[in-house]
Amino acid sequence: MRRPLAFLAAALLTGALAVPTASAADGDEGFTIRDPRITESSGLAASRQHPGVYWTHNDSDDGAYLYAVDSATGETVATLTLTGVGRPRDVEAISIGPGDQIYVGDIGDNLGGTWDHVWIYQLPEPKELRDETVRATQYVVQYSDGARDAESLDVHPKTGRVYIIDKNEAGGHLYEGPAELSASGTNVFKPIAPVADLEATDAAFSPDGEQLVIRSYFGSLAYDWNGGRIKRTGRLGVPSLGQGESVTYTADGTKVMFGNEGAQSSVEPLDAPGASGGSGASGGSEGSSKSPSGDGSSASEEKEDGGFSAGTGAVAVVVACALLLGLRRLRRRD
Repeated sequence: MRRPLAFLAAALLTGALAVPTASAADGDEGFTIRDPRITESSGLAASRQHPGVYWTHNDSDDGAYLYAVDSATGETVATLTLTGVGRPRDVEAISIGPGDQIYVGDIGDNLGGTWDHVWIYQLPEPKELRDETVRATQYVVQYSDGARDAESLDVHPKTGRVYIIDKNEAGGHLYEGPAELSASGTNVFKPIAPVADLEATDAAFSPDGEQLVIRSYFGSLAYDWNGGRIKRTGRLGVPSLGQGESVTYTADGTKVMFGNEGAQSSVEPLDAPGASGGSGASGGSEGSSKSPSGDGSSASEEKEDGGFSAGTGAVAVVVACALLLGLRRLRRRD
């Protein structure tokens, strides 16, 4: 994928502003992905069959590989090689749907939204964790309103319907796929709801399908699913400032796990929206007391949500914006 200017600004702030990892009573604590092959972890999905195991993959054209990572050690315990899918172009997302079916989104577009189609791959989650070759089903995907870049793919855990959120600095849209994907024809995804003020890099359904979390490089938002008529309920802090690429709920739904890209990348938890512990979505509903940004969280809640004090958070935002503006000006001159 293209390295965003936003990431360059964030990287300069990482050391000073990193947030401590939250503890998780159910064992889903933060961990480091130690496999030297995984240098661009871009999607994350909690296993339904193997407690404490998370599926991930590299982005871009690394190949048709999935990795099962044990959160207790950070080590890869199984590598799946997919066949029947051709050569992946830009794998950006992974999700697990009903029947323990894994869906992989080869939906990125490094050309800025010019490919006339992208792909989704489907395969069963293996009952045993071992290195093996698995034949996957490949689906061709097009958007009803033209080509676009995307990094977020989600499968509703109850209905099995597949959704994609496009990636746009000004905010994108939630796209809904057909009730059932077809392997023999083109699957047209249609926009059903706007996702404002967020450049989506990943998203995740809660296990009951009632909540949706969408993340970006710098933050994340919580939504009530509301039958697809998503309703924003507040903002989640992100526990680190690396290149924020992935998010998933834990299998029990009590935590949201945030992953970063890069070698030896970290995966860190926050309490899920509505969960006890004070790390969930801030600000309650959008009608509650709001910060100047209008995201539903007050200044005092900044520290609870993201681990920042109000002062530190403000400085971070100002510095990041200044760096981003400068970098963009340099790019325009070039």
